[in-house]
Parts: sequence; C-alpha cells; structure tokens
Amino acid sequence: MNIVARALVETRRLWRGFARGLAAVMPKGLYARALLIVILPMVVLQSAIALVFMERHWQTVTFRLSNAVTQDIAALIDIYRDFHSLDPDNSKFEGIARYRLNLDAEILPPGPLPPTLPKPFFSLVDRAMSSEIERQIRLPFWIDTVGRSDFIEVRVDMGEAILRVVARRSQAYASNTHIFIIWMVGTSVVLISVAILFLRNQIKPILALADAAEEFGKGREVEFRPRGAREVRRATYAFLEMKRRIERAMEQRTTMLNGVSHDLRTILTRFKLSLALLGDEADVQELSGDVDEMQRMLEAYLAFARGDIGEAASPTDIPAMLETLRQESERLGHDTEVIYGGEPIATVRPDAFKRCLANLLNNAARHGDRIRLEGSCDEKFLQIHVDDDGPGIPAEAREKVFRPFVRLDEARNQDEGGTGLGLSIARDIARSHGGEIFLGASPLGGLRASVRVPV
Repeated sequence: MNIVARALVETRRLWRGFARGLAAVMPKGLYARALLIVILPMVVLQSAIALVFMERHWQTVTFRLSNAVTQDIAALIDIYRDFHSLDPDNSKFEGIARYRLNLDAEILPPGPLPPTLPKPFFSLVDRAMSSEIERQIRLPFWIDTVGRSDFIEVRVDMGEAILRVVARRSQAYASNTHIFIIWMVGTSVVLISVAILFLRNQIKPILALADAAEEFGKGREVEFRPRGAREVRRATYAFLEMKRRIERAMEQRTTMLNGVSHDLRTILTRFKLSLALLGDEADVQELSGDVDEMQRMLEAYLAFARGDIGEAASPTDIPAMLETLRQESERLGHDTEVIYGGEPIATVRPDAFKRCLANLLNNAARHGDRIRLEGSCDEKFLQIHVDDDGPGIPAEAREKVFRPFVRLDEARNQDEGGTGLGLSIARDIARSHGGEIFLGASPLGGLRASVRVPV
C-alpha cells in the first residue's frame, strides 16, 4: 500500500507540474483560448484524416496500380519470348504495347543496365514498382521515377535483349494529391474563418461588459446594453442591477448627508449669532474659535463621508490644474514648483481630483518648506508626485496614515493640527477614479505622495 500511495503522490506531483507548464505556454485571453479549443481539434482531425488517407488510400491504390503496370510489363516479356520469331522487327509487339496497354515499349540490344539511381526518400511509386517487379518478373531491372516527372521508365534485362518500357506516372500512382490537399486546406480555411467570426461576436459582449465595469470603477458613465449569449446577458443584467443598487445607495447617502450638514450648519449658525450678540469678551472669542474649529471639522467629516460622488468625469487640463495649485500654495508663502510631461488632457472628475491633490499639497505644506509637483501622463496612466523636504514618514507607518482620524504627530510637525482625514479623503478620491496613492521617500529629502489613476 505504501508503494501504491507513493506512486499516486508522485503521479499527482508530475501532473501538477505538467499542468503548470502547460498553463504557462497557453494563451491568456479568452478569445485566443476559444480559438484554440475550436481550431486544435480541427487540425488534429484533418491530420488524422490525411494520415488514414495516405496509408489506406494512396498506398493501397498506388500498389494496385503498380501491380497492374508490372503485370502488363510481364505480359510483354512473355509475348516477346513466345512470338519474337513471328515478329522479327517488333512492330506488332510495340503496337500491342502502345494501343492495347498504353505503354511505350521497345527492344534494345543486350548490354549492361544503367547505373542505379538514388532512391527518392518520399517516393511511394518507386517503392511500389520496385517491389512488384521483384515479386512478379524476377529479372534484373533498372527504374527511373525522377528523371521525367510525368513518366516512369523501366528497363528489364531479359538476357537476349533489354525491354525498355515508358509509362505515364498516373498509370502507376494515385495522382490526386493536390485535389485532396486543396479540399482539406480550403475546408479548413472556411471553417476557421467561420469560427473566428462567430467567436469574435461572442467575445465582444464580454469585453464590453469588462469595459463598462472598468469605466464604472473610474466614476465614468458609459452607454451599455445587454447582448450576446444567454449567460453573458445574465451576467450583464446582474452587473446593471448591481450598478443601480450602488448608485441608489450613493444617492441615498448623499441626500442624508446633505440633510445632516444642513441641520448642523443651522445650529452652528445659531451659535455664531448668539456669540456675536454677547460682545468681544475673551471667553466669547474662545467660544467663537471653538465654533469655527467645529465647523471646519464638520466640513472635513462630511467631505470624507460624501467622497465627492456627485461629479461626472470629463476631459481636464492637468497642467492648468497644477499651476492653479502652485499659485494657491505660493500665496500662502510656500516655495512650490511644477514639472509636467506627456499628454496634457486626462479624463477625471475635476473638482474631486483637485481636492485630492490639494489635500496632498496641504499635507506637504504643513510639514515642509519646499514643495514640488511633478506630473506625467501616457496612454495608460496619469501620475502626479507631490514632494516635500519635511521630516518624512517611516516606511512602516506609511500605510497607517491613510486610516481616518490617524495623525503621526511624532513623525511630522507636532505644532500643526488637523482632523486626520486629509490623506484618507485623497486616497478615497484616487480609488474612486480606479487609481491609488503611494507614499515613499522624496528626492527633496521628505515625503513623496504619488497619485496614479488610469486615463
């Protein structure tokens, strides 16, 4: 039992290795795999048919035709030997060969046969004729199946003379090879073309569904309707229903937050009016500062919860947006530079994306003196780096700062406060575009915040 168990384990291990190797070389796309599923069996079937046809048809027919031609040559030898005295000039002999057997025959004086020619490797007719002559005639012979492609020449040493016979290749060989190949290749091309067209039409709805899901993940709206096979339509209807539920939930959340923000702002406004009526005493000023701080925190919390979900994506001039952010930063007294390369127009939600960059810029401004905005855009991604020369963040804590209400005061400037939502809001906006934010070391010596979103 132990031997059997080890054999089964080894067999499974080998099979898994073979499966992994096969998966590595197989095409990754559904379209290519579907074509392979359709075309590979067709090629195997055509190859099997060709092999059977070669072995069972060409070989059998060729040997039978070669047998018939050899029998005719043997008959000519017998006629010559028995009736040569009645036909000394061989005219009747050659007439019988030409008009009755469709062979060109002549009698040559005795002498040595020509030197043996090299045997063609793939010539079936050469092997068949040689085999039949050796079996039926049993006399020295010389055969040429290559010199003239349409003819076969055979010379037989009869002792007293040499019989030279020229026959058409078609008399000894099944010569419909080209017809078979044309039919096989032609039908294969037709079937493969039909399969490619059919599979392309079946794959298109799946690709459209994937594109729609990707665009929805980027916050963009696309025209999309179910089509294709029943299973693809079912998946499409499920996606559209999920999309409607998400949009309905987002709309309900937005409505609720708008109501909450309105009620809270109303109460804060009442506080401000009441404090304004109390005069300019020190206690009143402290309370006014607390109310203002509460209002700022409320706006930050609502912005984080809302996530700027109501805005539609549109083509946006990214260099102009970065220049606007630079001017706002320099008005606040921060040394800021902008570097940009690549395509200037990218499809984003302008206000939300600007808020994302502004949060990163404000974070850099709180903890550094020098700021650099570096952007690039290619056919796949828009990428913006926000660098500062501040104290930076340890590598092990860079993921932690994206959590809501988290501030690493020991790592950054302790004199500056905040709600701890800036980076959380920025990452939420980047992810709503289908992108991400990464933190790393800056060339300026501080922190680099990199925003990358697909375009």
